[in-house]
Amino acid sequence: MFLRGRPITMYVPSGLGPLRAELPPERLQLDWVYGYRGRDSRSNLHVLGSGELVYFIACVVVLLQLPARRQRHYLRHSDCVRCLAVHPDRLRVATGQAAGVDKDGKPLQPIVYIWDSATLQTLQQIGLGSFERGVGSLAFSTADQGAFLCVVDDSNEHMMSVWDCARGTKQAEVKSTNESVLTVEFNPRDSSSIVSSGKSHVFFWSWSGGALTKKHGIFGKYKKPKFIQCFIFDAAGALLTGDSEGNILTWTRTPGKGGKEMYQIGQQTRAHEGSVFALCRRRDGTVLSGGGKDRRVLSWSPTLELLHEVELPESFGAVRTIAEGPGEELLVGTTRNALLRGTLGSGFTPIVQGHTDEVWGLATHPNCCRFLTCGHDRQLCLWDGREHALAWSLALEDTGLCADFHPGGHVVAVGLLSGRWLVLDTGTRQLLAGGSDGNEQLSVVRFSPDGTFLAIGSHDNFIYIYSVAEGGRKFSRFGRCTGHSSFITHLDWSKDGRFIMSNSGDYEILYWDVAGGCKLLRNRFESRDREWASYTCVLGFHVFVTCRPSLTGSQSRVRRARQPRDQRALHARRRPLGVAGREGHQRLPVAGAARGQRVPERAETEPRLPRKVPRSLRKCPRRRRTRAGGARTNPAIPESLRRCPNPLRRCPRGLAGGCRTSPGVPEASPEVPEGLRTGRAGAEAAGAAMKRGRGRARG
Repeated sequence: MFLRGRPITMYVPSGLGPLRAELPPERLQLDWVYGYRGRDSRSNLHVLGSGELVYFIACVVVLLQLPARRQRHYLRHSDCVRCLAVHPDRLRVATGQAAGVDKDGKPLQPIVYIWDSATLQTLQQIGLGSFERGVGSLAFSTADQGAFLCVVDDSNEHMMSVWDCARGTKQAEVKSTNESVLTVEFNPRDSSSIVSSGKSHVFFWSWSGGALTKKHGIFGKYKKPKFIQCFIFDAAGALLTGDSEGNILTWTRTPGKGGKEMYQIGQQTRAHEGSVFALCRRRDGTVLSGGGKDRRVLSWSPTLELLHEVELPESFGAVRTIAEGPGEELLVGTTRNALLRGTLGSGFTPIVQGHTDEVWGLATHPNCCRFLTCGHDRQLCLWDGREHALAWSLALEDTGLCADFHPGGHVVAVGLLSGRWLVLDTGTRQLLAGGSDGNEQLSVVRFSPDGTFLAIGSHDNFIYIYSVAEGGRKFSRFGRCTGHSSFITHLDWSKDGRFIMSNSGDYEILYWDVAGGCKLLRNRFESRDREWASYTCVLGFHVFVTCRPSLTGSQSRVRRARQPRDQRALHARRRPLGVAGREGHQRLPVAGAARGQRVPERAETEPRLPRKVPRSLRKCPRRRRTRAGGARTNPAIPESLRRCPNPLRRCPRGLAGGCRTSPGVPEASPEVPEGLRTGRAGAEAAGAAMKRGRGRARG
């Protein structure tokens, strides 16, 4: 086959029977999602009426049943979910996503879905084609039982719009600000009043007659903070905001001149060191605040007198959001992507944990339901697949990119961005061995099936082989595989632990004899029937599938399994019959043509059509340029057809269709080659002949 212009040889295993083209009856179903998006999102944790927690990560909205440790998933979104709002009935949920691209590279527009949390059925689609970049904030109205939804997108103007939830129609829209908007909410007592906040602003909106009118919050003598990051309405209807200065501001509405209202700060309360990331009003009227730098959760009376405080462990990060659970229970989302459960008196324990940056390395335990991950957050994590919990985590000295378990399962090898590799005991997390063979990052580490070798693929184009002794506790350099012209991406061991198959960044497939001294196998034909312990390589016959050219921009060709030329008998060296490709390479053999059987030749009366229209004929002859072999000078075109003033692709009837600007040229003129006829009469003949030509090429 050819991949991005590079020829790739793949030999078909001997004795391969016919393959079934049907999909297997089994289907994969999402069981559990590890992690929570708390690093860069707000107000993303809520408790539904069923008692389930609802939050999002990536393009999945998770509904977690705490007692049963079971998850359900809303999977309608096609890109990352950015915000979430719960309807006042605590049954319906609205989620908004960012713009992205689909698997074919086509753009995906931001959209908001309103769905039923009990059935996971989508009830309404909001704003397809109306938002730019993504949906940043959502809020249901409360005073009218959730009849309307307010949306703020991530465009430069941060457009604010109000939508009818039942009909999905837009009721009002306005440009809010060019600064960041972090949150938006309806006034719980008045659905015509909306508040938004963000970078250095608090806006009070009045919605009337399909228009939104903005009023600025006046800071007056108080220092204007850089960000207003959260706000709530207290039991009396006053607005409380938390800002980046660590203060809680109480806003009051006062009448101004001419009957106009003003919104000013009535009280400032010092709450946290650093930012106030979260505010939550409890059922009894008390207020909870969560700090960023100090990692504290504080409880305040309705008059903002401090009642209680608790500090979260540093490993969980700062407070991102707070939700009230049953009774005295609280649920806290943190900036290190963890969900905590507990009370102010007894403290908090994690119920969901995850990585805080991209995950690059993944390895499954050979003997039990556990797996290990590592990534850009420099954390090495071992997960229990049955309990869906973190068994342990370890801070690495650098970014972890790859990992693999020893066949015994008691040690694990990890490759780092710095080019260093480590071997750790999975029980005690003790460092057993380590080394470095260069300063390039490592992309793959793999133990042999019997555990006697460790192969390390690096971005310096080499595969380093280490011999393993004492059950994976002693390592010594064995050799180096040299031959790739680009960085190593994947490698697999054979079942006998003697050979390696590897892929590189420039789409090479190479085979190595490790036991024989890390030698490159020049004769790839001998590896066609070799059995492999794993198949993680992305190039090879076992993972080959013909894709549409529009997806990859490449042509797929399979070479039949044949012996090397010097090992074939003389009578077998004759090239089998086939169809020549555009570049002259041999394509798949013609269907129905057995070895030694001639392909029926084309009838003399059947026209030989050009594969495509010559480039010289695509230009309009009105352009004052005459090229050798062009439409005006090409001797293959009759004189009467050389001066058509319309380009071939735009002329409504074509060169052979009796063009009105070319007098004397009859429709379906016999002077025109059949392959160039595009008029009414010529289109049918040319189309039928083209189909016949394609049919033979496919055969």
